[in-house]
Amino acid sequence: MTDNMSLAQGRNYLAIPGPSVIPDAVLQAMHRPSPNIYAGELVEMMPDLTADLRRVARTRHEVAIYIANGHGAWEAALSNVLVPGETVLAPASGRFTHGWAEMAERLGVKVELIDFGPSDPWDMDRIAQALRADADHRIKAVLAVHVDTSSSIRNDIPALRALLDDLNHPALLMADCIASLGCDRFEMDDWGVDVMVTACQKGLMTPAGMSFVFFNDRAKAKRAAMPRVSAYWDWLPRSEPDWFYQYFGGTAPTHHLYGLRAALDLIHAEGIEHVWTRHARLARAVWAACEKWAEGRALHLNVGDRAHRSHAVTALRLTGGRGTPLRSYTERHLGLTLGIGLGMADEESCFRLGHMGHLNGHMVMGLLGGIETAMAALEIPRGSGALEAAAAVLAG
Repeated sequence: MTDNMSLAQGRNYLAIPGPSVIPDAVLQAMHRPSPNIYAGELVEMMPDLTADLRRVARTRHEVAIYIANGHGAWEAALSNVLVPGETVLAPASGRFTHGWAEMAERLGVKVELIDFGPSDPWDMDRIAQALRADADHRIKAVLAVHVDTSSSIRNDIPALRALLDDLNHPALLMADCIASLGCDRFEMDDWGVDVMVTACQKGLMTPAGMSFVFFNDRAKAKRAAMPRVSAYWDWLPRSEPDWFYQYFGGTAPTHHLYGLRAALDLIHAEGIEHVWTRHARLARAVWAACEKWAEGRALHLNVGDRAHRSHAVTALRLTGGRGTPLRSYTERHLGLTLGIGLGMADEESCFRLGHMGHLNGHMVMGLLGGIETAMAALEIPRGSGALEAAAAVLAG
């Protein structure tokens, strides 16, 4: 076999941190003619579909569906509870908090940003200092990214809620769970989250194109006091529709809804607690391999403390700008696509592993085996025993 021979024939494995692998059941559910959007099964399935979305979010409160990506959900959430001139606090531990904050600024909202860098989780003392300094409660909301897809940091939402409560601060707690919902444990009601945004293409295992905003009674009260909300982003008609069109502000995303229905059936058949446990164990297998490779001093995990690592995505860095060559090798020669570095100072050195959604043990071992092969082919220094360490985690 020559060095440039490709072994990428067969089914490709998309191991990026979203869009995630789509289950066959979801693809099959979507493979149908366009349905009637005025009556029949599509209309009739909506109450149960929204109820099952709330089950995944662990909330008894409201959900609005948007034909949009996660950025659309960001704008919808901001537009329903904030007016120009009001202030939000944005504790950032990766690129996506910056993105949400930038969107708020473009809507005329003032942002107080606390940047913890791309490799560290929130420092609650610094957040507490900012909230204590806000004696007149100018800060109306906190933009909290649960898992930042760029850095793979998982932040402590319950601790932030406890801090707001201890300080008796009335700001809404708004959580971005685009990368975490259906992967990392999230309890909207028990954790006291007022607004949560997510999208369908990661833990919800549906092709990109829909996003969701969940909101509780505190957020509804703020929406009721708003002087205006744009007709399209207004969550009230979407969450309490008088007729089917109002769920979506117009024509429904028909085939996405069939796919989402199938994805939710898979999640609830497995059980959300087992979904969380499965993701945690698969993530530990990934970490075990990466920690062994890191002994060669060329590969580094972006998040050192396991307690702050996402169970859905792992961000890594290779010295000497070798992240991009590694990704190129796995895709061209093995049919394995890894995630690009995103929001890092040296994106050529960085890459990310998506281990979210429709994923099992042999897929993780294939992912890790592909990386081991590429490191060998590119002569990247690495510690030994990575695959054995991952297998030991999966074997229990």
